[in-house]
Amino acid sequence: MPDQTHLGIFTYDYKYVVQVRPEDPARCPQKIKNVVSAQVTSERVSLSKMSFVTSRYDLTLVTYFNRLYSASTRIIWTSIRRLSLASDSNSITNNLSFAMATAKPISEDDPQNKTYKRQRSSALLSPTAIIMSLAGLKSWSAQDKNGLKDFCLAQAKVAAILAVAHFGNVYEPAYPRNDNHAPVMFWVVNAILLVVTVATWSHKPSSPGRGGGPPRVIILGREQTEEWKGWMQWAFIFYHYYRVYYVYNEIRVFVSAYVWMTGFGNFLYFDKKADFSIERFVSMILRINYFPLLLSYFLTVPLELYYVVPLHTTGFVVTMISCYIGFLFETKLGWGYWKSRTAAVGLSLLAHVLFYETSAVNFLLLFSKEYHFRFQADKYSAWMGMACGLLWGKIGEYMQWAHGFENDSRRRKATILQFLCGVLLIWIWYGLFGFMQDKYSYNPVHPYVFILPVIGWLMIRNCSRYLTECHSSVLEFLGRNTLETYVLQFHLFMSHNVQYIPIVVPGSGPDGTPRMKFLNMVLCGSVFVTTAVWARKNTVATQLSVVDLVKNVRGTVNASSTEVVTATKDETVELTKMESGMSDVDKTVK
Repeated sequence: MPDQTHLGIFTYDYKYVVQVRPEDPARCPQKIKNVVSAQVTSERVSLSKMSFVTSRYDLTLVTYFNRLYSASTRIIWTSIRRLSLASDSNSITNNLSFAMATAKPISEDDPQNKTYKRQRSSALLSPTAIIMSLAGLKSWSAQDKNGLKDFCLAQAKVAAILAVAHFGNVYEPAYPRNDNHAPVMFWVVNAILLVVTVATWSHKPSSPGRGGGPPRVIILGREQTEEWKGWMQWAFIFYHYYRVYYVYNEIRVFVSAYVWMTGFGNFLYFDKKADFSIERFVSMILRINYFPLLLSYFLTVPLELYYVVPLHTTGFVVTMISCYIGFLFETKLGWGYWKSRTAAVGLSLLAHVLFYETSAVNFLLLFSKEYHFRFQADKYSAWMGMACGLLWGKIGEYMQWAHGFENDSRRRKATILQFLCGVLLIWIWYGLFGFMQDKYSYNPVHPYVFILPVIGWLMIRNCSRYLTECHSSVLEFLGRNTLETYVLQFHLFMSHNVQYIPIVVPGSGPDGTPRMKFLNMVLCGSVFVTTAVWARKNTVATQLSVVDLVKNVRGTVNASSTEVVTATKDETVELTKMESGMSDVDKTVK
């Protein structure tokens, strides 16, 4: 690894890095990508030109590189800022050689380090930062994909969807939803879904492991997760439509399973990627909240109607914070994986207990009684998802051992035992709690026991290697659109904020025949699902466009190609793209 004086890393402004070409390029770290190098051909170099170059490329270096040369960057940043303040306002031309010569090493314990972060923060409001932000906005506007054009087009389509939702919400004629109590039809539509599930059942054998090893047994992969969400959403919607009161406890488990998945999925993502960026935060907040907030505002609907949305949002934020704490424990304190992650998940549990099991939970009453109830009903759902995510690696090892390719006898025994254990967990939940007909008796114990049927279902669904490799494409399709089907069911499948059933087919009113009512349901459902799919497509387009905007403004867009930048006769600008395992320059522009 080269020493810091050999490489000469300069930091201009709060995040843009320029690397003076070293004498021996082969000694540079090989995993640094999209580095902008500047070879100084005279004693003076234009910093304004350099800042223009760096603003157009992703100059984010890997963590270990920044940490190794953090002292060097602080030296040069401070020197350049001092020289820039002293320069003429019409020409920002400074002598880098002088900056290097006058800069002195700064130790980690130097008092100047205490003000370093404050100096960097103040640079965010500097004219240079503002100019570069405007440059990022201009670059985003000119993008062919996920730029201003795509963003505006998506907003126009979203406006049309909002108009359709408004029309459906106020549609007449309609009759009260409570008059549509039909438990038999609830089971009929579920039987239809079962037939469609079997008809669209597909099997995809596991691919060989790395190096040609035995295939991995993957549980709760993307397809299976979407499938699970799909059939739960189907039951959830028709529970509302046909007013099947006696399955309330099961539907409550389904809602908690959704929130469980928020903690589970996001824990696995942050634990693997360690991506705690602003881009990730903005992306998830937009995906969860953008369309529901628009519906709530333009249809003048209380956000409480979409109570799952704040549950998912809170679950995501809590999971992100918890994972970041674990990441800090590992990187800053040097703790091992299990110690750091267990401590973070434990602290998260402590925070949950201190809030939900004390009078502090009454803070939610400042928003509404509905939120007070809904958050308490799922107070540990996301946390239990994180806890399961923490143990998921060990569970994967068990699945590989029990259902791998090495021992057929062991695999058969594991399948039977796992299936029976899953059935037992569901039976315990139902026998002790799920049978309760009074929801006010069941609700207080639900946050502590819903995990039993969730684990039981996962054990049954993955009790053999074959089942882990199968999924239903129709259920997967439904699962991909759960957010949009959840919020639009209140305005298109039903109406008047879920309180009425629209009558589109003549003779399908409260006194209509079952056949006409079924046709009415199919017609409304077709419009409802089609609109939901359209809404998801444009919500995702908005999400991608805004995230790209944030990346452009922050200067974190990955440069996928080398771009020619005109240099003056006194400057030679060299753009290098260094791939892993390579030390040669791929492209040189002079």
